[in-house]
Amino acid sequence: MGGIGVGLVGYGFMGRVHSNAYRQVARFFDVDPAPRMVAICGRNEAAVRSAARRLGWEGCETGYERLLERDDVQLIDISSAGNTHCEFAVAALEAGKHVLCEKPLANTLGEARRMAEAARRAGTVNMVCHNYRRVPAVQLAKSLIDEGRLGEIRHWRAVYLQDWLLDPEAPLTWRLRRETGGAGPLADLGSHLVDLAHFLVGPIAEVVGTAGTFVRERPLPGGDGIGEVTVNEAAAFLARFESGAIGTFEVSPLVPGRKAHECFEINGSRGSIVFDLERMNELRVYFEDEAETAGFRTILVTEPEHPYMEGWWPPGHTIGYEHTFVHTVKDLLEGIKAGESPAPTFEDGYRCQAVIDAVERSLESGGWAKPEIYGEMRR
Repeated sequence: MGGIGVGLVGYGFMGRVHSNAYRQVARFFDVDPAPRMVAICGRNEAAVRSAARRLGWEGCETGYERLLERDDVQLIDISSAGNTHCEFAVAALEAGKHVLCEKPLANTLGEARRMAEAARRAGTVNMVCHNYRRVPAVQLAKSLIDEGRLGEIRHWRAVYLQDWLLDPEAPLTWRLRRETGGAGPLADLGSHLVDLAHFLVGPIAEVVGTAGTFVRERPLPGGDGIGEVTVNEAAAFLARFESGAIGTFEVSPLVPGRKAHECFEINGSRGSIVFDLERMNELRVYFEDEAETAGFRTILVTEPEHPYMEGWWPPGHTIGYEHTFVHTVKDLLEGIKAGESPAPTFEDGYRCQAVIDAVERSLESGGWAKPEIYGEMRR
């Protein structure tokens, strides 16, 4: 009965993914402490009991407060809707728990600041679940950049395109309402791109954006009438990085044929790299000092020396989306053992939210806007 007790809030899509990560991590990586899946939490008692049985949890709760009272729970995983993140995370931190929170960190910049400040006061481990940092090919890209293989970074361009909202009869989910989904796809999809940009290129200095909503009303879940879409469905923005690099970002879930086309290209003075989540085991690279074989080449990132791959299969045997969450939990557990919060921390989550907030202010003003970074975070 040893290890670290985990309490998970939420049993939908993200709850299922996180549950799988806790089940698998100690089977493939040498982690200490290993996670113990103590309880999953949801409001519907029958549904959460069923989820607990199906997903491998020892028990369940119908109120997150109960998770905080339990001595056998040391880590709270928040995988519920964005409008719950601030309340749940602050309460968990004040209760002395470690916290893993799904992205985006919060629905507003004010909430993100409350969460970052609570994390600083608590002194426990905190982490935002931006799982795409843990794709081995993305980690390889980071290594190539840090080694100087690309030279001076000059350009970043990134898109996250899907088609799950293309059908105008697709229901009005919580992600499409301002009060529950915050900035909508700009935050839901865009936060991934901003986090990767911060990770690979560096801080963003200012942005200017445009956005639109193409289907303004959608059927309510369950078929009980029609409701208004109160977020921008699609957005794009330009960015200037503090380093001097320039960048473009675009997000939309209304693009025919695109399922999870999260793609970025980085161009430097000596080379370029390209990544596409739909081909997540590959990294395309071009280096000027290899000009005798001019053109991009593709690296299959499945060798045991590539990040995280030592835990999985023989070279050439690819991994998938779910493995990135296993890697996230692995790093979280190692951080708990070391007493250090793995990146992205809640402060990183705040910086990401500050960019989203700046884009929204730009949409209102029509001009450039700077992310608002406060106090201690400026150092």
